[in-house]
Amino acid sequence: MINIDFINDDNFVNDNELNEISELLTFAYGHLEEEGDAEVSVSFVSNEEIQNINRDYRNKDSVTDVISFALEEDDMNIIHEDAQRTLGDIIISTDRAKEQAEDYGHSYRRELLFLSLHGFLHLLGYDHMESDEEAEMNGKQEEILNAFGVTRD
Repeated sequence: MINIDFINDDNFVNDNELNEISELLTFAYGHLEEEGDAEVSVSFVSNEEIQNINRDYRNKDSVTDVISFALEEDDMNIIHEDAQRTLGDIIISTDRAKEQAEDYGHSYRRELLFLSLHGFLHLLGYDHMESDEEAEMNGKQEEILNAFGVTRD
């Protein structure tokens, strides 16, 4: 089971969107056959906020769509072998999600779900720095979104 802590103080997303993101991430966790209970935090922010985070933590002074901070990158984060996994934090710019949905010609819903899944996969160790990693991550994203019923509408 996965426990998702949503931080949506400025109501950037509605309850239906939160529920669907929760369902998608829960589905993805099972689809990937991850084991044990886990926890993840998902925050929704403006372009200005994500640019500040990107600048302060990644030394990139630009707006981005999603940032993930993984907490499971090494064994030092294991408190007890029976403890719930703390995967990390996902931060999504809803402003950027809306812009990209329009740019890519699909729905805001699809873009929001895609970014949530993209950030989640980063927390589980997927990456796209090398072409083979990118192909694997892109394949997993499409596989999960299709299995969940999210199309490029």
